[in-house]
Amino acid sequence: MRYPEVETLVVGPLAVCCYLVYDPETREGVVIDPGGDPEKILARIRALDLKILYILGTHGHADHVAAAGDLRKALGAPYALHRADEEFFTSGEGASVFVSWGFPPNPPADQTFEDGDRFSFGDFTLTVIHTPGHSPGSVCFYDGNRLLFTGDTLFVGAVGRGDLPGGDYFQMMRSIREKLFALPEDTIVFPGHDYGDRPTSTLGREKRENPFLQEGL
Repeated sequence: MRYPEVETLVVGPLAVCCYLVYDPETREGVVIDPGGDPEKILARIRALDLKILYILGTHGHADHVAAAGDLRKALGAPYALHRADEEFFTSGEGASVFVSWGFPPNPPADQTFEDGDRFSFGDFTLTVIHTPGHSPGSVCFYDGNRLLFTGDTLFVGAVGRGDLPGGDYFQMMRSIREKLFALPEDTIVFPGHDYGDRPTSTLGREKRENPFLQEGL
């Protein structure tokens, strides 16, 4: 079985894991969580000779999408975010949170998505899994076989914050247990930050060893 290739770039002032996910044969791909350093991201895209079809955000926190506007201009690819986060972080009460931390305002999304929507590139597809809790529109992207991009919902050995505006820690824990842990245990977890003892993990390992997830399992 063929799988997408994954390139990891650590970008922005909060060290976000930005992922280039692509079909190695067609060179079509997507960018997930361009949190900063657009020239760094563009340089790698050019070096890999990729045709980026979509720029995707796992959630609307500015440290994950700050470079989306620059990439959109340079690549001509649409930037997409879950509808709930597009509303909350561009015109809702969350719009000023990251601006107060020194980030520019979020670029408006070209399109929004919902749970179950799909983004195709080459022979592969990423499916949206809505996992609210870290933010109202937090999502994970799943390739249906092996790869899961979890943003700030699930880390290696940790989970995301639920105390930022729009967050709900208990809702996030339900999202992890009911939605993510329903996937195969050998699914590879690609988190939004490298906070653990290794850059990636598996859902099975997180079920067994993540200290935040042991209670009630």
